[in-house]
Amino acid sequence: MSKRSLAELRLENEALRKSVRQAVEARHSSGHYYASADAVEEEDANASMPLHGDAAVHCYRRISDFHELDCRERLNTSSYVNVYLEEDELRAANLGMRVNLADQTVYPQSFKLHNIVLNMIAHLWNCPKPPDFDNYGVFPGAGTVGSTEACLLAGLCLKFRWRKWYAARHELSESQVRGVYPNLVISTCFQACWEKLFRYMDIEPRFVVPTRTSFALTAAGVREQVDEKTIGVVCIMGNHYGGQYDPVWEINEMLTTLNRDLKFQVGIHVDAASGGFIAPFQRDLPPWDFRLPNVLSISASGHKFGESVCGTGWVVWRQRENLSENVAISVSYLGGKADSYTLNFSRPASGIYVQYYKFHR
Repeated sequence: MSKRSLAELRLENEALRKSVRQAVEARHSSGHYYASADAVEEEDANASMPLHGDAAVHCYRRISDFHELDCRERLNTSSYVNVYLEEDELRAANLGMRVNLADQTVYPQSFKLHNIVLNMIAHLWNCPKPPDFDNYGVFPGAGTVGSTEACLLAGLCLKFRWRKWYAARHELSESQVRGVYPNLVISTCFQACWEKLFRYMDIEPRFVVPTRTSFALTAAGVREQVDEKTIGVVCIMGNHYGGQYDPVWEINEMLTTLNRDLKFQVGIHVDAASGGFIAPFQRDLPPWDFRLPNVLSISASGHKFGESVCGTGWVVWRQRENLSENVAISVSYLGGKADSYTLNFSRPASGIYVQYYKFHR
């Protein structure tokens, strides 16, 4: 095979460049009155990445066309997500898109804002000030990716707390207690996140079936399901069927007696995904939050009645000791040292920014 000269290689290279330019120009040229040629071609769902890029306006137009055929967000009353954003609210959300909230060392002010919002919510739910508050400057808790992550974290803390108690009660080693199958008591009106907890975290569900007139737990129904392998009871403040509240106050009273008589330590997680930002303002409602001693944690969706953007959630624990400390991970490889309480790591600050905006609005 003969060697080609430098001039020949340059000619070939220029020819290839010209071919690429022509291909790109053909894709961007107006092959249709309203759009580029590629925009009027149907894209196969089983597509591969394109060889050549499109102009920004065409990339947006294609996405816009997909969106155009969806239901109007403001007409969707079943999504449980805030869909109306003010202009300044959108600006705040866009500002947070570039901030990775997991990197507390690089974005300390954004995480300070996260802690301010977390403290607001802890006060709203009457969380007692923990003895180590001055060391951290924030209540035990975390902003999460929706209330699903918040519920999973709360369930894990209950499981780890129960595991230590059960091992001490039966003088089991750490490996031995891992072989014991724990359970969690909950209404059949639960949302999908709890099914994920049961399946992913290896926990047995103990269901209490409400009556069709109440759609809520009863203290007697919960009592029948609790045993020494119970990690906790979930009380729902605003189920997805009719918005009914479980009587946390009655279940708290029953557990106080049960724990005293049987030397158990069963606590309550309040799943306030729908009611967390409604119940605090209902004057005639009995105590349902951290005013009750057996309430160990509360979670809520920031993107429902908290009116933040989709994918915003919160969890608050009564204390760090034997609760939130069970899921805290120390991260030191990002240039500093910080605790991470979430299952997810990298995430934008948009939800935190908008939640702060809405609380001050």
